[in-house]
Amino acid sequence: MTRRLKNILTALLTVTFTAHAQISFENTGGEVIEIAPPVSTGLSAVYVLPAAANARVLYQSAGAPASSHQWQRFDSRGGGYAETVPYGISGSCSVVELSEADAGYIVTPYVGAKPVCFWIVNYAAHACVLRELISAAAQDCGQQRLILDGDAGRIAYYSVNGRGETLSRGLKLEYSTLSFDEERRQWTTVEAEESIDYVTGDIICPAPLCDTDFQLSGDRFQRQWGREQSVSTPTVAAHSVEAATWAEQDACDKDNEIKDTDEGSGDTLGGSAPIDITFTAAVTDAAIYREWQFSPDPQFDVIDLRINQTEADRTFDDYGTTYVRFVCGNNDGSCEYVSQTYTVSIGESRLECPNAFSPGASEGVNDEWKVSYKSITKFECHIFNRWGIEVAKLTHPSQGWDGRHNGKLVPSGVYYYVITAHGADGKNYKLSGDINILGYKGTRGTTSAPAE
Repeated sequence: MTRRLKNILTALLTVTFTAHAQISFENTGGEVIEIAPPVSTGLSAVYVLPAAANARVLYQSAGAPASSHQWQRFDSRGGGYAETVPYGISGSCSVVELSEADAGYIVTPYVGAKPVCFWIVNYAAHACVLRELISAAAQDCGQQRLILDGDAGRIAYYSVNGRGETLSRGLKLEYSTLSFDEERRQWTTVEAEESIDYVTGDIICPAPLCDTDFQLSGDRFQRQWGREQSVSTPTVAAHSVEAATWAEQDACDKDNEIKDTDEGSGDTLGGSAPIDITFTAAVTDAAIYREWQFSPDPQFDVIDLRINQTEADRTFDDYGTTYVRFVCGNNDGSCEYVSQTYTVSIGESRLECPNAFSPGASEGVNDEWKVSYKSITKFECHIFNRWGIEVAKLTHPSQGWDGRHNGKLVPSGVYYYVITAHGADGKNYKLSGDINILGYKGTRGTTSAPAE
């Protein structure tokens, strides 16, 4: 490119545009649509004419007579290759006869003035034609492929530096799909809309999650001119699958169970066994195969349990970590969904026994004897007085002794417990020891008679 052409191009890129009202058209066959292009193109506007075969473009300058105007035309190479074109005069306007080819124009009101640059599209050469829309025979998971019989190719225009731009046709593709309602925890039907700039091959869009038909309408220019076209497919069966999953762990309300600070919250499941967790999945229409998988391996190379339902209730009472996920697929196995992995961790067992309490001394304070425990799956405790008479029996570690026997508080003094228990980690417990009942109001020391 010569230095002169570079200088012209630089000038064109640094112009400040005058008002668009200076440009007008005649014999276009209908309304001219004005599009505002990106500033970086150096163009003040892109004009789309219904037909340019007999059209004329007029330019009027408030500060200069029509006789002082200069017109240039450029193609895809940009304004640096613009050529001077002849023009006529109509009143206060300069007039240029348009060719049927798309082109860019540069109008300079007078020598030394800043030019106006714009591009003209002859829509008649790019007319949108929509004949038929069908669904392709083969589909990829997650995508829908449609085939258009018609013409809706790319409409290009060029900036003053020769950079190609696309003028969107604004084709509209509408169909139904599913969206997950978090509040109601279910999939609901919603209407989807895709905007398409142009079509030169297959139309690719997100695969619908329910059976639906697809409607393609446009383009934006015919829509504005009141002659929009549309084509629809027959009903297309959904092939893509998705699921929403969640896990709910039963809350532990045992005040003497030892808890981890984050157990049962967020993505952290587990804690002290036994733990009941419900895993639930909500699936889309095409999900025929459905399965919850339980594995000791985060890669699921080994699967210990499969539950072919959308809801799985499990009690976790073994020490260690279990990985859980949900898998679903369509009827021919071409599309599969795999959920996030849920991690359930069961901690080591613990069992600790207090040696004293004070029933009846202060209401609600240290008035019940309870063990502290974690991951104890079997438990039995017998409590005896000093004469070997059993005064209490506990069958679950969450239970406590309130210091009563046959409905009455036993005398203060020393009592004895014998515990057998089993932990989720396989550990067996055989514990025994003293329980000291401290003196309480209305009791003076111990009695020599056995409790009954």
